[in-house]
Amino acid sequence: MTPGRLLHHEISGPADAPLLVLGPSLGTSMTVWEPHLTALATAFRVLRFDLPGHGGSPATLLRDTGPGRTTVEELAQLVLALADELAYDEFHYAGISLGGAIGARIAARCPGRVASLALVCTSAHFGEPGPWRERAELVRLKGTAPLLATSPGRWFADPHQAGTPLGRALLKNLADADPRGYAACCDALATYDLRAELTHITAPTLVIGGSQDTATPLHHAEELAAGIPHATLRTVDCGHLAMEQPGAVALALDTLLRPDRAMRSPAGPGTGGPRSVPG
Repeated sequence: MTPGRLLHHEISGPADAPLLVLGPSLGTSMTVWEPHLTALATAFRVLRFDLPGHGGSPATLLRDTGPGRTTVEELAQLVLALADELAYDEFHYAGISLGGAIGARIAARCPGRVASLALVCTSAHFGEPGPWRERAELVRLKGTAPLLATSPGRWFADPHQAGTPLGRALLKNLADADPRGYAACCDALATYDLRAELTHITAPTLVIGGSQDTATPLHHAEELAAGIPHATLRTVDCGHLAMEQPGAVALALDTLLRPDRAMRSPAGPGTGGPRSVPG
């Protein structure tokens, strides 16, 4: 894939450090990872990317933005193409919401590519397809403007977070999103269901659930952790974008990503359940 056909991205951290890929949530951009970037980029080569139609990534990266055409698998292939272009066969991955779904898909179907996996406020199945298709249709007709009033209630534990510099930046991401790309990502979420493939994930996995996440409540995190062999479940007092407690999120990620961590259970794959660690 030529550079002009790659997801828009930025790279931070030491050039010789292991690669950590950070996936954003629907409606946001790589900006959603700003609270965590300084801590993560001290020990990792951090690669942040924008979803098609979000931030600097054009919607035209998708083969067809028409209704029902886009899947999480296609989004995952765009991320893999970016890693290939940068010559990384293996990488660590952390993703929020849709960004997490992309990472889980890669880990389940290309296990040799993912060294470790962090799933933040995400799900193996985001509910029935109808509401996602309705949202996609609305955005194709009217753009993302109708979503601006309700998004703070879905994104933040405290809607007043919308008035902070980061909150304003994230809502601007939503306002500026290309309706074609946003709607296509809704279509991808409509058909996403990884529940039957969770046992295929062999990478050491951390699942972070937000105690105040109304978009993907804690039972989504619990289902992920129960289905992925030896996953660790950690609860953080945050909303859907995990921005209210950056220190707690960074600490949780540190337990997974530190080179001296014990990533795999000595019992081996296929035994035991998730380890639950309180936030």
